[in-house]
Amino acid sequence: MLNEIKGLYKISRPFTTLTGGLAVLLGGYVAGTGAWDKVILAILATWCITAAANAWNDYRDIEIDKINQPKRPLPAGLVSPRSVLIFSLVMTAVSVLLAAFINVPAFIIALASASMLYLYSWRLKSTVLMGNAIVATISAMSAIFGGIAAGNPRPSFWLALIIASAIMGREVLKTLADYEGDLRQRCRTVATVWGKRPARIVFYLLGAATLVIMMVPYMLDVYRPVYALIVGLGVYPVLMYVLLRVTRERTGPQLEKLSQLMKYDFMIWFVAVLLGAAT
Repeated sequence: MLNEIKGLYKISRPFTTLTGGLAVLLGGYVAGTGAWDKVILAILATWCITAAANAWNDYRDIEIDKINQPKRPLPAGLVSPRSVLIFSLVMTAVSVLLAAFINVPAFIIALASASMLYLYSWRLKSTVLMGNAIVATISAMSAIFGGIAAGNPRPSFWLALIIASAIMGREVLKTLADYEGDLRQRCRTVATVWGKRPARIVFYLLGAATLVIMMVPYMLDVYRPVYALIVGLGVYPVLMYVLLRVTRERTGPQLEKLSQLMKYDFMIWFVAVLLGAAT
């Protein structure tokens, strides 16, 4: 029983759920309304749906993970597939219920996001870029979700645009990291269908676009100079390092580490927004 609980905890990917909650927090913060009670509900709902989506994804990908990620709880035998499925369904129900206590638009977004995430792992993950775009879009909606919960979503649109670009790039990078397993399971991704080199080019373009888009809010006087300072000194060096390190010589595990590095780098961007957004 204890091992199953530990396995479900790992499958929920706490750090991933944390970043989704932080995106909601930023959306509520830049809204400037002070409706923190509803923003907190939105954060909890986001944590639950992210955990549910991670569990459902692992449930669907158990055979692929035996090749790409054999140490994950399911392929390692720490938790049963049935427990993972029940956990996913329960977390989804809790997420939608929490969103219902915020307002009608929040409830609709939670329900739509949950449906799209299940559809993604079931049908759309094995598609060229479409599945990646869905993940990026839903991730970007987290910021808008926070703005809607706070009652003023408009300031969160810049956040959503930056998140969408960065997540889309990271999704493409993950197709490169998972190339061997995806190829054996005949998954249609940008790397397996177009080839590794075109996938790297797409990643480079998305990475470059993220570098540009991140600085636009400062250039338009939406954010204060401290934002540009933190992005320039904290975010840019790491992202540029990742761009330079994604080469044909990199193995899947090496590319996975670079993907994780991008995730950590995004935490610095969160700090930049918190300190630089004029609310």
